[in-house]
Amino acid sequence: MTHDSGAEGASGEPGGRPALSESEFHAIYARVPRLTVEVVVESSQGIFLTRREPGPCAGLWHIPGGTVRFGEPLVAAVKRVASTELGVEVSVERFLGYIEYPSHYLNNLDSPVGLAFLTHLEGGQLTSDADRRSWFGALPEPMHAEQRDFLLEHRLVRS
Repeated sequence: MTHDSGAEGASGEPGGRPALSESEFHAIYARVPRLTVEVVVESSQGIFLTRREPGPCAGLWHIPGGTVRFGEPLVAAVKRVASTELGVEVSVERFLGYIEYPSHYLNNLDSPVGLAFLTHLEGGQLTSDADRRSWFGALPEPMHAEQRDFLLEHRLVRS
């Protein structure tokens, strides 16, 4: 498995750098914070959340998100993550704030810092699958505590 580490280019990044291998990705992000974008999709149905399937956070509901690639503008990262994670195009309304994840580094995972952006669907629609992805007006269980707190503080959902 490889991880894209830069904006799209001939080999994955500007300047032709290749994507990171799995071992490079883990070696780097075991030592430095990982910048991510959190795609908060809002509609009259609430906030769209997905359930993590692989990895140490498997089974938790979460805000869709992903790592910002080297040289990638933040709004482009939000749109890329919405497209790859959700299969939709979004318009970015505004920056909401940041989410730090002490639950990750306290459990010897990594140290992500998520920049959360409020977005809305452009055209398409998100389909729900009650077990994997759905709209929520009230927060589901189980969920990342950091994301739960963030959504409640910004009054985007009910507890």
